[in-house]
Amino acid sequence: MSVSEAKRVLAVEAEGLRAVHDRLGQEFEAAIELILACPSRLVVTGIGKSGLVGQKIAATLNSTGTPAFFLHPVEAMHGDLGLVADTDTVLALSYSGETAELNQLLHSVQQRKVPIIAICGRPDSTLGQLARIMLNCAVPREACPLGLAPTASTTAMLALGDALAVVLLERKQFQEEDFRRNHPGGSLGARLKVAIREVMLTDTNVPQVDMNTSLAAAVSELNEKNLGAVFVVGAQSELAGIVTDGDIRRALSSGKSFDALSLGEIMTASPLAIASDLLAADALSLMQQHEITVLAVVDKDNRLLGIVHLHNLLGKGEFRFLV
Repeated sequence: MSVSEAKRVLAVEAEGLRAVHDRLGQEFEAAIELILACPSRLVVTGIGKSGLVGQKIAATLNSTGTPAFFLHPVEAMHGDLGLVADTDTVLALSYSGETAELNQLLHSVQQRKVPIIAICGRPDSTLGQLARIMLNCAVPREACPLGLAPTASTTAMLALGDALAVVLLERKQFQEEDFRRNHPGGSLGARLKVAIREVMLTDTNVPQVDMNTSLAAAVSELNEKNLGAVFVVGAQSELAGIVTDGDIRRALSSGKSFDALSLGEIMTASPLAIASDLLAADALSLMQQHEITVLAVVDKDNRLLGIVHLHNLLGKGEFRFLV
């Protein structure tokens, strides 16, 4: 019963996101252009659940290259309005568009000729009329069976905020180095800054065999190291190939007996590899791009130095980071 109800909730939330997705149009492009043209900051504001969503949106914008801060509508009307400069742009959140405290603030903002972007569920609401640009986050229904608790509607607001942040990131050509500058501390910053050589497995931990090794011995090495692959190296430890669990399964499914197969026959020659002086983030990006779980680490002469496994990057072991 609990699982079926949870699935119903998720289905309703997905339905709401689909509605927002299908409705999105030129008003979103206009919002992006207005924010890009803003010479100072994006002021995010809302109250209640919408305010909590607004705080997350402001945090995401800041970390992805768009200066923003959250302004509580009530505190703003008691002095914090002084934080808002004439060169700012306001992003206001209210599903009904009739939140009195928020609209009171926005009337004051409008008098300063500060442009307002709204994320709202009702275009004909007071907020909808105050805004220069309105992003419609209306959903068919809330996931709450009473239709009262903001659920699907706040999910839609949050998703639109994420969409703004990501599109702005791309338009500004915000790079990984910029992201690192905004995350100098904490586990995510550590993940992006650490060099591959600090997290790779080396020496006897690396599954490797030479070109003359029998397939049976290679499989034994693969099983012993339990990383899903074994590297094949040449006389000078240069990386020559790789054999994975999948390669062995595919070879056996061809109908040939195991004894009739050779290492050179089933290995993938010149496998993907990465230099040891690059970052863990570079390894992770390469592995995601090619949908692999292990990656060889080599020196400038293509000699095998170590192996990076996805678990080393995603936390199964001593090196751990959380996103």
